[in-house]
Amino acid sequence: MSDEDSDAEPAVELGAGPDVEGAPLSRVTARLTWGIKHSTVVDREGDTIVRTPDGPMQLAAILEEIEATYFPDRHTFEAAVRDVIGTGPVPTE
Repeated sequence: MSDEDSDAEPAVELGAGPDVEGAPLSRVTARLTWGIKHSTVVDREGDTIVRTPDGPMQLAAILEEIEATYFPDRHTFEAAVRDVIGTGPVPTE
């Protein structure tokens, strides 16, 4: 690939639609090290606003509804959070 090719227009145009408030759950989980205690997640990321099908929510509020005290891996954590928030399209502004 030449330098001229790298300066060309992007192969996929990004939309100019409305912003989506909050961070994707996967971005939050990528910042953590696994296995991790429930309380440690609250301490480190509890203030983070995540995207949900019902609109943006603070992670600490979501975690209040989860009874697990330890998450051995990322998949277990994400499954527990998705059990609380559900799945589906995320609303935009």
